[in-house]
Amino acid sequence: MRRIAILGVLTFGLLLPGGAALAHEERPVTLPDGTGTVPALRTGEPDLLVCKDDKADFERRIANFPAELRQRNLDLFAKCQQQGVRNLQDAVDRVQRPGMTIAILPGLYREEPSQAAPTGACARLPARWSSWGYQILTFEQQLQCPHNQNLVAVLGKKDLQIEGTGAGPLDVIVDAEYRKLNAIRADRTDGVYFRNFTAQRTTFNSLYVLETDGFVIDRVLTRWNDEYGFLTFASDHGLYTDCEAYGNGDGGLYPGSASNLNDGRGHDVPRYAIEIRRCKSHDNALGYSGTAGDSMWVHDNEFYDNMVGATMDSLWPGHPGLPQNHAKFENNKIYDNNRYTRDGTCARPPAERGYEHGVVCSQVGVPPGTGILVAGGNYNVFRNNRVWGHRRAAFQLFGVPAFIRGENDLAKQADTSNHNRYEGNVFGVGPAGERRPNGLDVWWDGQGTGNCWQGDAGRSTPAALPVCAARAPELSAGTSRVLAEPVKLAKLYLCADFSAAEARLPAGCDWFGESGLGKVEAQLALGGSVVLALFAVLFWRRSGATVRLHKGGRGAGPSANGVAPAVTYVSARRHALIVAGALGGLAGLTMDVVAATEDSTLLAALALLLMADWWLCLGVALRPRRPAFGWLTIVLGLLACVDAFDRVVYSVPFVPVGPGWVRGLLTGVWVLCAVVVLAPRRGRTEDAPAAGARA
Repeated sequence: MRRIAILGVLTFGLLLPGGAALAHEERPVTLPDGTGTVPALRTGEPDLLVCKDDKADFERRIANFPAELRQRNLDLFAKCQQQGVRNLQDAVDRVQRPGMTIAILPGLYREEPSQAAPTGACARLPARWSSWGYQILTFEQQLQCPHNQNLVAVLGKKDLQIEGTGAGPLDVIVDAEYRKLNAIRADRTDGVYFRNFTAQRTTFNSLYVLETDGFVIDRVLTRWNDEYGFLTFASDHGLYTDCEAYGNGDGGLYPGSASNLNDGRGHDVPRYAIEIRRCKSHDNALGYSGTAGDSMWVHDNEFYDNMVGATMDSLWPGHPGLPQNHAKFENNKIYDNNRYTRDGTCARPPAERGYEHGVVCSQVGVPPGTGILVAGGNYNVFRNNRVWGHRRAAFQLFGVPAFIRGENDLAKQADTSNHNRYEGNVFGVGPAGERRPNGLDVWWDGQGTGNCWQGDAGRSTPAALPVCAARAPELSAGTSRVLAEPVKLAKLYLCADFSAAEARLPAGCDWFGESGLGKVEAQLALGGSVVLALFAVLFWRRSGATVRLHKGGRGAGPSANGVAPAVTYVSARRHALIVAGALGGLAGLTMDVVAATEDSTLLAALALLLMADWWLCLGVALRPRRPAFGWLTIVLGLLACVDAFDRVVYSVPFVPVGPGWVRGLLTGVWVLCAVVVLAPRRGRTEDAPAAGARA
């Protein structure tokens, strides 16, 4: 059975749309060896100064600074006019040794010399083009042509500190004006320290740190980018602190493919690769994006007014460290992540979309109205967070087949969505104690091993969740399933067909505005209910006709055309049982559609019980004359009861697939058998009672 279930997951992986774009494409990278350290802030005088030469503009910018800070900037400005440079790139190019500090004075830095389009050999670099329309350049090609993609390129510099001298990040602005992929790229820059400035308006990332062991992003603001605010990739010993990101089309914070140092461990880990603390990420598609976001410690931050507060996933091939594992989120405030732009604004070029005025254009397909989404992650911990005000769900968790990330090994297809813990979180309560409920507190597709939640998880689907024990990774109860619930799996498959590049929104997916009967789960429920309701009515009518024949003292001889109805002859008492069951079944089928439109697990379970009542009554009534079909119907009714129990009372342990899968497959078999049972036959039926038989 387990192999069959894995094959089902594998098949789902093959069926997923092949045209989905990669979230981030980069050259082949090597993760750091972990020998670095988190750099410390240097407070001495800077080695290099960057400033503009408009003194009146400079004095206007520092006019409201505290007196001591204002005087320091005036002194630095006078020195910079004699010894400094006018562009940040010029200062970076003058760095000759490790341990140097660059101070950027208040001003707007467009880096005009770096803006020019590539010419000569740089315009003809032999490199692969990504699906996003830019070339995947090697480190050597970045050195050869540093401004093909970057406004400021910091390449191979060690222990470099770049610091703005203003009162806050907005006093120093590096502006790419949508002319470059990256405002600042720090590539193989172990020990780099960024502090107190703003980077903005790129077609990809504001601040990009790559293949670096040891970095700090301190009081830096990034905004208004087509993709990411902060992107740190294939790095270790990192710290984001007191930062802010907004107006980005993917993640405000993206610590992708961090050092995979805890792979193969349980919840007891020696250290985390990157720490993110006291940051604010808002008005983005994703507040935090963590494809292969491994070994992350994310605490005391605020994620709000995004489409989704935070995601971690194993969705995109080409990212080292997959599947994602070992992120710890604790003491964060995650709220009101319900943003979504539905008009045609996002079809315009980046510079015309209005990011500066609050427009959010998602580059990825995600369910708006979600606090934290885990798409195929393992050994993550979510502890003591406050999560409120989400239209959809506080937490979502679902598995991702390994085929999605390019892994073909059959044994790996169900290796995600395992051992995630949710404990001590506060749901639906705002900062002043006001009630701000989430649509659901937990949405789980049902797949995975060792996942557990706190006992007061609130409204969830399924309603019965495995509960965490006091110490990781123990559980008070748990399941190990390699397949998600069938309807949820169908929904995830459908919603995956999002494409920002092609402006394609999947029909039937409520992530993109569908509601009521427009949702795929409601349509599936309606289709199934119509079919089953037809059989309920047919069995009702046929049993009623048979009772009338019996009361008339007649057998069931052939009709004028020689065809006898192939019905199962029942007594009046059994007819009453069929009628009672059918009435309950019809009510249950109706309720099942309502439950799908309302996302109500409790209604769905009640609907299953009413349908079970119909199947049990029908099976008992038909068993004497149609024993095989009668027993099949009774078994189907019992499975419906087990399915309802599994959803709202207690997750059935020790089964590789949920009862919903078995019930769904058996329902298909039952429908085929019911067609045979109800089909007319020539001649007298073999189970017709003898004339004068007792009714």
